Amino acid sequence: MTTIIKVALPNIKPALLTAFVVTFAHTVGEFGVVLMVGGSIPGETKVASVAIYEMVEVMDYKSAHIYSGIMILISFVVLLSVYIFNGKQNKKFGV
Repeated sequence: MTTIIKVALPNIKPALLTAFVVTFAHTVGEFGVVLMVGGSIPGETKVASVAIYEMVEVMDYKSAHIYSGIMILISFVVLLSVYIFNGKQNKKFGV
């Protein structure tokens, strides 16, 4: 267990972070499954991708653009953070 904590985990930290972020990015953009499983229960739950879909359906394009811009901004910041973190990790290990 000590070997895993002191050797393995520090070495795979960038890969784990990248895997979590790629999973997050995929989930943020997911639409069909969320819509089918129940991601939009009126008054209780709302997922951003479904909210954008509903705004377009009622022709509220301004709100749909705002939601889309926020999603793009969040995704960009998260992916940029991972890129910077992985760059620092690569420099630390001489890659």
